[in-house]
Amino acid sequence: MQNSELILNPNGSVYHLNLKPKDIAHDIIFVGDPDRVEKITSRFDSIEFSTQKREFKTQTGTYKGKRLTVISTGIGADNIDIVLNELDALVNIDLGTRTIKNKLTTLNIIRIGTSGAIQADIPVNSFVLSKIGLGLDNMLRSYQNNAVTITDIENAFINHTNWNNQKGRPYAVSCSEKLEKQFESSIFHKGITATAGGFYGPQGRVLRLAIEDTNLNTKMNTFNHNGIKITNLEMETTAIYGLSALLGHHAISLNAIIANRANGTFSNNPEVTIEKLIDYVLDKINIQ
Repeated sequence: MQNSELILNPNGSVYHLNLKPKDIAHDIIFVGDPDRVEKITSRFDSIEFSTQKREFKTQTGTYKGKRLTVISTGIGADNIDIVLNELDALVNIDLGTRTIKNKLTTLNIIRIGTSGAIQADIPVNSFVLSKIGLGLDNMLRSYQNNAVTITDIENAFINHTNWNNQKGRPYAVSCSEKLEKQFESSIFHKGITATAGGFYGPQGRVLRLAIEDTNLNTKMNTFNHNGIKITNLEMETTAIYGLSALLGHHAISLNAIIANRANGTFSNNPEVTIEKLIDYVLDKINIQ
């Protein structure tokens, strides 16, 4: 592939993440906020590598004998497009020749996120495991995606919401069954996580601008596909699921619920909830 397609820094690292293959583990935790990286790695036994470029902060170290990497992705599906493609390039493309390797490597991606619930019975300070992602952001439609998307959920959602096709077709993708079995427990609500293309209008918030569908959140709240409801709304999960599935990686998204849109409530101590989720993930990730 040409230099313009896979851009490398002068030191041979991938362009945005500033990483070389040796810098990452095969078990990777995603967070959005760069400041949250060290909230996780402060629990590590040791840290062997650290770098930051723009919003992409990476630290790799060892937790109870297991090598782990923590990366901040920043906000939004567009950033996920950068992070996952560059991580895949680190393990599955020979950066010296810019050719795809004959033997491909599978990564395990675990997102620790924050989110707002849209169901009244999912309270703040609870946790959601995203069994399915429903992308409203349109990012995955730039790729040939039919092998991993769930058409019947997409069609049902489009019909239920009377979706405006000028916004692009929503896409649905499942989490990794392997990681779902590893991380699931009674502490989690499970369902569909909707991934929006923005924080304000795309999530039904109105400040000064009128939005295209003032009833979209209510429609999402009442959507039910074979007993599975939309539990929460955020900005990254479905992009992670879609690209991971296409590239052959495992992915799971676990969210601390710090707001409830149906009730209009917000956690009075979100950091405590996030810390509990971090501890849970680190304990579970170490049993692989």
